Order: sequence, then C-alpha cells, then structure tokens
Amino acid sequence: MPKCDHCGAHVSERFARVFANERGEIHACVSCSANAGIAEAAKERARGV
Repeated sequence: MPKCDHCGAHVSERFARVFANERGEIHACVSCSANAGIAEAAKERARGV
C-alpha cells in the first residue's frame, strides 16, 4: 500500500496514481497538505509543468 513520504500515512492506490511523481514519490497526503496545495499540484501536472 502506498504511503506519504512526508508523514508516513497510508494513501489509496488512486491517490498515488494521481499525485505521485514519476518515481512514485508522494510528497504530501491529505493529512499533511492543504487541499488547495494538492489541487495546485494536480493543475501543474495536467499542464505538464
């Protein structure tokens, strides 16, 4: 099961597919990151930044 590299909390496979980087690292989960920050990361990833 994937986990947040920042706090160690388990995250869902779906969360990992969306928010992990190309190396599979998850730098912040819902518990340790503001939802706004997660949304911004998703927007940047969608633009290919």
